[in-house]
Amino acid sequence: MDSGDNLSTVTCHLCGEAFSLPEDDSDGNLPRLLLCAHIYCTSCLLSIHCDGVIRCPECEVESTLPEGGVFGLQEDSRIIGLIYTSKMNKKRGDRGMNRRRYTSAHAHTEDVEKPADMEKMKKLVDEALNQAAENLFALQNIRQTLTVGGAEQAKREQARLEMEIEQAADEALLAVQKWKDVQLRRLAHLEGRFSCVQAEVSRVQKREKDLEIAMQMAREVRRVPFLEQYCTLDKVLETLQAPVDEESYNMKGITPDSRMSCVFQSECLNQSLLLSLKMEVGPKLQNAKSPNRNCLSPNPERENPERENLERENPASTGPSSRGASPATLTFNIESPDVIVEELLNEEQEKAPSPLAAVPPTGPELANDNERIHRRRRRLFDLNRVTHWVVLSHVVNPSYFYVRCVAEEKQREVLSKKINDFCCRDSCRFTSCDQVETGTLIFVKCEETRWCRANVLEVFHVGCKEAVKACRASRLVRVRVFLLDSGHRKNLVIQSEEETPESLLKAVNDKLRRVGKVAKAELDGFAYQAIRCSLKNLVPYDPIKGWSKEAQQELVSVVGSAAVEMRPLGWDRDSLLVDLRKTPMERASDAPVSIREYLVFIEVARFYSPVKPCRTPLLFYPPQSPETHTELHAVVSHVHSPEDFYIQLVDDMEFVLLSAKIQACYSEATVREEDDLSVYCPVMQQACVARYKDTLWYRAQVTGHPVRSKVEVQYVDFGNKEVVSVSDLRKIKDEFFSLPCRAVRCCLSGLVPLDGDTWSDACSNRFISLAFQKLVIIVATEKVRHTEPVPVKLFESSLNGPLDNIAQLLVNERLAAFRDGAEAAVVAAAAEPAVWDPPLELRSATEAAGGGDPGEAAVDLLPQLKRPLCLQNLKVRVSHVNSPSSFYVQFTQFSSQLKRMCELLKKKCELMEQQEELVWEKDQFCAALINGVWERGRVCCDVTSRDAAEVIRCDHGNKVKLHVNDMRPLPFSLMGSLALECTLTDIRPAGGRSTWSATACDLFSFYLTGASAYLTIKEMTDERPLPVTLSCSNETGQMVSMVDFLASEGLGLRERKPRDAAVPKPPAGDSQTGGSDGDKKQIPTVRCVFPLQPPKPTPRTVMTPEKVKTRLYRPPELLGLGPVQITVSAVGEDGVIYTRTQSADGRLEQLKERIQQSMKTLPRQKPYTWKSVQGCAVIGPDMLWYRGQLLEVLGGHVKVQYVDYGLVENIPVVHVYPVLLCDDVPQLCMSCELHGINPVGGRWQSDAVALMRELLVDRCVDMRVTALPAGPREPLTVELFLDGLSLNKILTHHQHASMNASPQKGHSDMAPVLLDEWEIDIENLKAPEELMLGCFIQPALPQEGEQFPVRVKHLRTPNELFFCPLDGAVEVDGETLDEALTRVNDDVDAMQPLTDLRRGGPCLAQYSDGRFYRAQMNGFSSVEPVRILVQHVDFGSEDPLPLSRLRRMPAELLRFPVQALKVRVAGFKAPSGGAQEDVLPYCPDWSVKATMDMLELLHGDITASVVARAPELTVLLYNEDGELVHRPLLSSGLAERE
Repeated sequence: MDSGDNLSTVTCHLCGEAFSLPEDDSDGNLPRLLLCAHIYCTSCLLSIHCDGVIRCPECEVESTLPEGGVFGLQEDSRIIGLIYTSKMNKKRGDRGMNRRRYTSAHAHTEDVEKPADMEKMKKLVDEALNQAAENLFALQNIRQTLTVGGAEQAKREQARLEMEIEQAADEALLAVQKWKDVQLRRLAHLEGRFSCVQAEVSRVQKREKDLEIAMQMAREVRRVPFLEQYCTLDKVLETLQAPVDEESYNMKGITPDSRMSCVFQSECLNQSLLLSLKMEVGPKLQNAKSPNRNCLSPNPERENPERENLERENPASTGPSSRGASPATLTFNIESPDVIVEELLNEEQEKAPSPLAAVPPTGPELANDNERIHRRRRRLFDLNRVTHWVVLSHVVNPSYFYVRCVAEEKQREVLSKKINDFCCRDSCRFTSCDQVETGTLIFVKCEETRWCRANVLEVFHVGCKEAVKACRASRLVRVRVFLLDSGHRKNLVIQSEEETPESLLKAVNDKLRRVGKVAKAELDGFAYQAIRCSLKNLVPYDPIKGWSKEAQQELVSVVGSAAVEMRPLGWDRDSLLVDLRKTPMERASDAPVSIREYLVFIEVARFYSPVKPCRTPLLFYPPQSPETHTELHAVVSHVHSPEDFYIQLVDDMEFVLLSAKIQACYSEATVREEDDLSVYCPVMQQACVARYKDTLWYRAQVTGHPVRSKVEVQYVDFGNKEVVSVSDLRKIKDEFFSLPCRAVRCCLSGLVPLDGDTWSDACSNRFISLAFQKLVIIVATEKVRHTEPVPVKLFESSLNGPLDNIAQLLVNERLAAFRDGAEAAVVAAAAEPAVWDPPLELRSATEAAGGGDPGEAAVDLLPQLKRPLCLQNLKVRVSHVNSPSSFYVQFTQFSSQLKRMCELLKKKCELMEQQEELVWEKDQFCAALINGVWERGRVCCDVTSRDAAEVIRCDHGNKVKLHVNDMRPLPFSLMGSLALECTLTDIRPAGGRSTWSATACDLFSFYLTGASAYLTIKEMTDERPLPVTLSCSNETGQMVSMVDFLASEGLGLRERKPRDAAVPKPPAGDSQTGGSDGDKKQIPTVRCVFPLQPPKPTPRTVMTPEKVKTRLYRPPELLGLGPVQITVSAVGEDGVIYTRTQSADGRLEQLKERIQQSMKTLPRQKPYTWKSVQGCAVIGPDMLWYRGQLLEVLGGHVKVQYVDYGLVENIPVVHVYPVLLCDDVPQLCMSCELHGINPVGGRWQSDAVALMRELLVDRCVDMRVTALPAGPREPLTVELFLDGLSLNKILTHHQHASMNASPQKGHSDMAPVLLDEWEIDIENLKAPEELMLGCFIQPALPQEGEQFPVRVKHLRTPNELFFCPLDGAVEVDGETLDEALTRVNDDVDAMQPLTDLRRGGPCLAQYSDGRFYRAQMNGFSSVEPVRILVQHVDFGSEDPLPLSRLRRMPAELLRFPVQALKVRVAGFKAPSGGAQEDVLPYCPDWSVKATMDMLELLHGDITASVVARAPELTVLLYNEDGELVHRPLLSSGLAERE
């Protein structure tokens, strides 16, 4: 076995990797056998197995895996033995090499003492290396020439021989198809024919390898001369300097012609066809010029032994009559000069050779011979399950159509030529004695000059309407035939000018020809060109109606006249079960489209049984559920209802990068180049990438097929579902499966609909307004499966932390309810008093050193930052961030120093004059004017321009570019910096990077720039940046280490200390106070013998919160009953109005002066327990002190109320102190609530509160106290009047509240005493006797599910209309509604004007025809002029009418039910696709075309059935045929299913 065979044997044909045996450090890659005897490596088999089955990549034979899986398959012992033998030989060769090295080293040891001329040796080695490089280059050229030339020659010869074999195979018909495949497969080893080239290539490779080894040894000796004693330098130099002789290599093997060819020879022997394919070596022209020469070999001595062997193997062929018919074995040996391959087509003679075989077959024998040809062709399709290129010739339906093979095009031309030749002969014409019988073979004229074969199906003769079995040609009038080579059925009518037999016979011969025995015998070798096929496992979409015309048209249109790939899948009686695949011509992709899947996708067919995919499709990872009882920030991305919505967690930046990568990958330019990503036939649950309305691409999953050419997808990172076109889908790449779905399906924990069944639209809309596309805080309450929504609690979020529980808001607004048990938990949590544990407020450096008041710590100006005495928990402000390894901080204790420095620079710079000739150099200090403020700066680089310079701000750390006119020299006394450059310790960048990523720098800068933090210096050195640790408070007020934050975000990794490191023990007296040097002792380093415990964090000194308790301020002095003038100071969110009397306003000014005098300095900041604090002192936004009351603690903020103003604010806790200011003065602000009014929804809405604030705040109004409270701190019950107008009526007019129906006794609605009193004489005046009319009567409808006739009165949108049940006219007192309206319209002058303008009230409205009809008032449409929007209750239409066209309706007209009932039509909704051009202005979701089409569909007899009565009346409408009226809208895409 040569080296080439070894290489191909020990490598896997699928992956190209070498087989390997298992060793200590690896499992190996063993060869394993499949059921089909093909061998693959273990790694490939593991990658291609699916559901316990492996399909062979070469022959597609399925192999079932044993119990052990892939590792249970049989190993190939032959290859394993080959690998083991090669390994042993290699080890044996290594031992011999070691022995030679040892001998050489021993021999040269004796010469070590001899002095060597190093320089001479180096020069000799350099010359040898140069010569070796030239030799190596020459050898590489020779090897490349041989390799490329041999490969090109083999490729050229292979292409030429393939062409000749194809031509010979076409002439040999289908009988040699198997022989052709064998020859083509053996041509793959054609390179072995040129063994001399391969041998020369092996010689060159061996020489190259020896030269490379010698060059490597020479380089090592050149680098280390001492290594000369370990090698034979003379031999190395001889190898390097050996010249390359091109003539010594045989390059004559590369010749332009290999003298091999393939020809076709045939001769007739004993009335049977003998085929011989001969692969011979000789002149090509000679073979081409003698196609009819004898097929026997010219050397009979070589042929006789083969024939003798053949006769011995087949004794039955020794008879005298079997010489020409004896089959020869199929042999192929390219090295032999002559190869003869013979195969007889007469398979019947193989079984029973007979002397009568020379007689031509006739009658039944001819039919059997014809059937034999078709059986052979059918067996060809059975055995050769490969792809064939075919064209459609005739289509009846997808289960019944005919195709023709493209490979038989030449045979088809030969057949057509032969048929035309026969039809030109007189022997094929019909005579008066000939008959045309059913089932016989005839020739039919298909075109003007082309004849084809056909089979007679029906025959009709003169004077007979029924088909007959046989008829004379002279009496034939019509014949129905089947074209055997195309699959068509054709009716031929024989028409003649005269009714004579001669004229009829002439007409028959113009269209028909008979098939004689000679023609039939000649054409029996040509199989029928039309192959009947059927698409496997495909049935009609509607099995009852069968195949539709649309299915046949779609199949013809999608295939057309182009060639398609056909793969045989089996036989069903006479039909070949296939699958057709077409390459789309309009696209650049070569990915074939399955015709079966296309017909199923467009819903004209369906699979009889589901097609099992060969591989399980990839799906997205389910979203990662949030941890339970943990506060997380999220954004609500999509909302269906409060129990079905989707959120996106905002703590992961990888999705931002994923989205950007998807856009870059699926952009228009990229998709145009890689069009194989297009999806043609999407299936359910298929993962893909879909384009949204914003033209961006997002990950999606197919969830439905609503209409043709469109699919419903769900965007897995957002949760919403959309219907998109198939053209907007792309195949998803495997790299985009790495991240799980981002959208997490959730539901509000413990919340149920108010009616316990369905969520109302008001509740869903309110939830959308509170949460959709907003940043919220979620807390998961329990763990569920990933297919179920996660129960969460949702809180509104802002910069000040969590605000309100959204579920509680929905319950308070009476839009939802708590489930049993959930409400108790929420109430218990709300009743628990808030206890706030403030963040660490540690002392500054001066306080730690024992200094006094912080305000007195810094007296002198300090231009340079001094070393703090305490290195832990220093309060700083982060001024600038470059990265976690470089950021600048400012100590808060030096804030006043920085302010004084800016003021001093301003004074000095105003006195300086600009120096035009001043040259700024690098690191030179200067005074820089930045944003109108003079600051200290340092020049970053030499200024070469006269305009701009780059300066770093000494007290902040960031760099700015300034004009040189804004720079001044800085005095030496002011040089320095108050900003400290720091770096985080105990953390390093993630991902093995040496620098921080841009994401880490941006996130670190986003959270820290301008924030207050606590700093601990790890080691005080003179180098910058200084190693520190940093802690900052989060939104809930908890201190978070920035090291922990970066590690939790996955942007950094903690630094680990080695376990066996020396651990120094700190001195016993070392503390935060920092004792003297004499108190510190050096402790020797001791190496731990026992394993160390895990490192523990350094304990931090936490100051114990001081317990403080304060009481409330004295309650306000309440007023008595009666009118009074007050000033409104504030209006609360709950609608409570805070007022002060005029005397309280005067006392407030005195109180403010008293408070400011008592609080001249800031109290020291300390941690307090705010649990028992009620009254407090508050620093307002204007930096003045106010009296307040603590309401609630919210992390680092508190909610307080200014007791003298009533205003409520959330302020930082550092602005609140637990002391009482002027506690002898009662509260000057009183709380009031309105009397006799009920807010809409049971609580004051935000728009109502805004209206009251606009009308009342800081305004002097009249107030009348109607009732006193039970307690002094409870609100007064009052009525307010603005310029004599009651506030209650204003709120009622704006529909924010409603008046109480029965006011309390003694509190009638009358003007206050302060208003002017008019003496009006009301004697002899009578109140109008106007009867308050009730509501209209609704008609009675049948039970749900019963159909009843209706008539549509008015159409608002396609799914919202008004109709009237056709149950007969209702009569009241013997009078119908039309008669009553006619009677009322006859006496128009008697109608009274309308005075009751309440919403929903009945009236009579004048229509455009001048008549009055019943109507209902829905509100004011305009004020100037006054127009009222009315709805005609008997028609459904709406009109804005002036008061002049409205009249009071007589009471008797209310006894008739309304004739137009508003309903919603179920079953469909507006399409959710892209924006449409013409839409309804009052309902943009619906198009004008959909409305007009629906209007057309509602004409005729319409019936309805009630589906639901609440929350709105919902019905289904049916047309005269009993079908839903909206189905045409769904099929046309103007609507979609609900």
